[in-house]
Amino acid sequence: MIVTVTPNPAWDVTYHLERLARHGANRPASVGGRAGGKGINVTRVLRLLGVAVAAVAPLGGPTGERIRADLAAADIALTSVPVVGETRCTTTIVETASGGATSLNELGPSRTAEEWARVVAATAELLPAASVLVLSGSLPPGVPEGGYAELVARARAAGVPVLLDASGPALLAGVAAGPDVVKPNADELLAATGESDPLRAVARLAARTGAGGAVVASFGPGGMLAASDAGWWRAVPPESVHGNATGAGDAAVAALARGLAEGLPWPERLRDAVALSAAAVAAPLAGDVDGDLYRAWRPRVRVEAVAPPPP
Repeated sequence: MIVTVTPNPAWDVTYHLERLARHGANRPASVGGRAGGKGINVTRVLRLLGVAVAAVAPLGGPTGERIRADLAAADIALTSVPVVGETRCTTTIVETASGGATSLNELGPSRTAEEWARVVAATAELLPAASVLVLSGSLPPGVPEGGYAELVARARAAGVPVLLDASGPALLAGVAAGPDVVKPNADELLAATGESDPLRAVARLAARTGAGGAVVASFGPGGMLAASDAGWWRAVPPESVHGNATGAGDAAVAALARGLAEGLPWPERLRDAVALSAAAVAAPLAGDVDGDLYRAWRPRVRVEAVAPPPP
């Protein structure tokens, strides 16, 4: 069973319209709302793939109750950690004319040390049955920068591989604890390393993970670049796809988590991650994938070995 932790869950609302009129009235063609947050999106995709998965998330207030009900209706196993502050909301506006998306992400309520300790304890209780621990998304206010590092350490002590998808100080602190796989996007990679060259940036972050750690960086339509002790690879999609890109990285994390749990060769993990990421862009809501596109694109993703940059 894969266990996901979403420290900062949200109720996600997605609007689809042809073009966003700034400073004017807009009439969306469709509106969708569902439980979200990066880790919960990962959980949804794994569930769609038929992978046994359980989610951990702190939830509070009426919005938290709404998320609990939504995940129960989706038959997703959830360990809900009660907290006092109201769970946040996020809004995504998808412009169908251009394929672009605009996101409004609330910070979320501040968490107390006791509330975070309950999240850590709830995660630790699931580790004996876990094949992989996925740590995904932002840390809410009040949680220390080393929050993810604490969870990585717990998992390592239990012998459970960890996949970390975070940003900023939480990413750097988590990397120092030695996760098995780190998955930044291009902006997160640049912020973490200060290096604009993708190969050198990946090498710099990989050096921080310690022995056995791997880095998989995603570059949107440019595909993915992976660095591991087993080698370096680049995976490129066969063509571009337009739609809602907000859940693309989460779908890639789901594929990488499944590959980690099953011990798949890296080229297969990357092929799966790129195809599933594209299939998520083609789906209307984050946490969904276009199954037909995924199956059609997977064998067409080009994966090639690349040489690491010189020291």
